[in-house]
Amino acid sequence: MTLLELQLKPLAADQLEQVVSLDKICFGGLWSLDGYQRELSSPNSTLLVISVTKNNEPSSIIGIGCFWAILDEAHITILAVHPDYQGRGMGQLLLCALLKDAIGRKLKRATLEVRESNFVALSLYRKFGFKTAGKRKRYYPKTGEDALILWRGDLDQSEFIRDLKIWRDRVDKRLRQNQWKIVM
Repeated sequence: MTLLELQLKPLAADQLEQVVSLDKICFGGLWSLDGYQRELSSPNSTLLVISVTKNNEPSSIIGIGCFWAILDEAHITILAVHPDYQGRGMGQLLLCALLKDAIGRKLKRATLEVRESNFVALSLYRKFGFKTAGKRKRYYPKTGEDALILWRGDLDQSEFIRDLKIWRDRVDKRLRQNQWKIVM
């Protein structure tokens, strides 16, 4: 059985078109090419992608995650996985990597907004200890749907750092069991 290769790394400029395409699939065009280019050049932004290589073909981006470092907080702005790859641990892999980077930047908490109806994403974030801190009414302009504000503190605590390693080990094991090989 052939292992499919996953790469998890910062977004490169030559991948911008692929990321914009993924954004359109997952969010209907939340960010433009210019928006992603700004993130690439910002020292306060972490922008990671997961790409997959099959049968020696060129790699395809299947996941993207981004946060802004604001004071001592990681504000997660994007977390998306192509629909064909959802439910396989890719979202967990991205979230682990974003939180690890936040720890490396010495950030103490993380926050994000998520659609009230996005039960899959809510389940993922709650698995990582995020709690509802409030609601933004009519946050999503196209639908008028509310967003939940989620918070996670204690990123700088040894217990969280230990838990993050355990979560990452579980994700890696799950991916290996499903014939995925992670390349950094």
